[in-house]
Amino acid sequence: MRSTVTLGIYEKALRSPDDDWARFFADVTEARFSFCDLSVDETHQRAARLDWTEQTCRKVRNAAANQGTQIGGICLSLHRKVMPGSADPRIRNQALDVYRKGIDLCHNLGVSVCQVAGYFAYYEAPDPDARRRYLDCLEAALPYAAQAGVMLGIENVDGHDISSIPDAVEVVEHFNNPWLQTYPDIGNIAEHGGDETTELRAGVGKMLAIHVKDTRPGEPRRVPFGTGNVKWNDAFTELARQKWSGRIMLEMWNDDSPDSVTICANARQTVSEWLNNAGISVIQAQRTDTCA
Repeated sequence: MRSTVTLGIYEKALRSPDDDWARFFADVTEARFSFCDLSVDETHQRAARLDWTEQTCRKVRNAAANQGTQIGGICLSLHRKVMPGSADPRIRNQALDVYRKGIDLCHNLGVSVCQVAGYFAYYEAPDPDARRRYLDCLEAALPYAAQAGVMLGIENVDGHDISSIPDAVEVVEHFNNPWLQTYPDIGNIAEHGGDETTELRAGVGKMLAIHVKDTRPGEPRRVPFGTGNVKWNDAFTELARQKWSGRIMLEMWNDDSPDSVTICANARQTVSEWLNNAGISVIQAQRTDTCA
């Protein structure tokens, strides 16, 4: 059986929604992506999404459906600031609250995947106990995710915490919980100097979705596809060997460029060609046009 994938785009690759979600999701469709992953990050505007009402979530969900696209997942990168592994118990309590609100947001948007960052305590001095505290906070969030029916996927991040797929797999195997898997970032493998084939092989059976970006050493963001050091043929050939099928999200930052739709569409075409050359078929997701 040949591997098949759907392609999505990261919210920050397109013009900011600015509460015009119909226009935003129209851009996703125009660039011919099957889904978009939304962000909950350190900015006040995106962090405030954790307090969206059910009515607001319904409006955003309907806007996506009416434009013929999907919300693929939530990237819960706010944990870089509200640190699960912090030495301060007040911050750890806030981090657990971020987990719970992020899971609620996924549930209310009809999203099944919440990507969680592999940062222990990003803005604090190195601390050998930070990993243990991070795991304690994640453990407390897992029953809540299971009850909501939301999968948590650990991202291998830039930095020195969970920086590789084997690091993320170690955490997944530590908990042995079906609601916790990995959400690998292929670009971060190369940025750290890792081997794409070896790391993706370590993730067999534990990768619920994948996101891709190009990188250079010391440059984990804003590197155009094809100009970095990611070995795309090696990575996609390994996924084809595994017969891995699922969602692949293109992670880009186009900083509200007026040409963002064209830039994203060109990137989608480039990645699609690489996937096809490696033996992976890109398909359009099947979905309905309206949402009750």
